[in-house]
Amino acid sequence: QVQLVESGGGSVQAGGSLTLSCEASTYIIGRDCMGWFRQAPGKQREGVATITTRTREDKFYADSVKGRFTISLDNDKNTVILQMNNLKPEDTAMYYCAAGQNRRRCSTAPLSQEIGDYWGQGTQVTVSS
Repeated sequence: QVQLVESGGGSVQAGGSLTLSCEASTYIIGRDCMGWFRQAPGKQREGVATITTRTREDKFYADSVKGRFTISLDNDKNTVILQMNNLKPEDTAMYYCAAGQNRRRCSTAPLSQEIGDYWGQGTQVTVSS
């Protein structure tokens, strides 16, 4: 059974940085993309960043994090990393990792929850002002 395990959450002050990691417990057959989503209290879950796991790694970012967050894969493409810089209080949320197997969804709606065939349990990020 595939498990996605997130780590790296925590509390920081505005302007600080955090690095989130998500490792898949086993190779996901047919995986086409991995992404990060977040959900703040009282709000819907939203896409933050997604990266395709093909030979060419296409990256997609929400407008709210462009220029501040960077998504990447480790060498074996089994771990997706989210480097978050210049954090703002509005970045406070539970962050979830997702893995998608549907190439069409990963390509046409990379920041949609529809890409998620597998989900992690989440890691909390809190940014204070």
